[in-house]
Amino acid sequence: MTDSKTFEFVDGDESLSICTREILDPSYGMYTWPCAPVLAQFVWHNRKQVAGKRVIELGAGTALPGMVASKCGAEVVLTDKSEPPDLLENCSRSCKMNHLGDNIKILDITWGRFNSNIMNLPPVDFILASDCFYNSDDFEPVIATVYYLMEKNPAAHMWTTYQERSSMRSIAYLLDRWNMKSTEIPLKDFNADDDFMASAHIPATSDIYFFDIQFKHPR
Repeated sequence: MTDSKTFEFVDGDESLSICTREILDPSYGMYTWPCAPVLAQFVWHNRKQVAGKRVIELGAGTALPGMVASKCGAEVVLTDKSEPPDLLENCSRSCKMNHLGDNIKILDITWGRFNSNIMNLPPVDFILASDCFYNSDDFEPVIATVYYLMEKNPAAHMWTTYQERSSMRSIAYLLDRWNMKSTEIPLKDFNADDDFMASAHIPATSDIYFFDIQFKHPR
């Protein structure tokens, strides 16, 4: 069974409406999780900064943040794993729903695996990752993938949203190990307030955090 959600991004007289296509499936990537609209709101809030830039979204799923970046004028590559087989197809259909089918590239990239798709990626300015730090086993593969991209693009920023599900789980030690640093940006700083959360179908109990991650010492 398929469904869709519509997300509205508003700033004064400017607004943007994006639809995501969802499938009721146990796979994580078929659903627009609460972190995605928060990350998309940050992109929208910084749309002048991303316009004309090169953006890659990791674990794109229904691709809300990446589609917002594209609508804001960025050159976007969406990436996710090829299993289940309809994951990338669902991502593609979300793009087509928003008339972005010809403007966004979609590639099979699995965290921690370095195939020709990731090796041949174009230069990148911003890396988007929404709720990629979900399973502890994925934490280091995600960071390793980001490190590979940042090593080729030392000035790149990773913009990521994270939903805290356990105080015992942290990526701080991994960032230190991989020569990265993070800066937390409060949600209120980019208008991801209670009204936005309600409009984006995000439960009030969601503990979502935003981080800007960079190399500590660019090489």
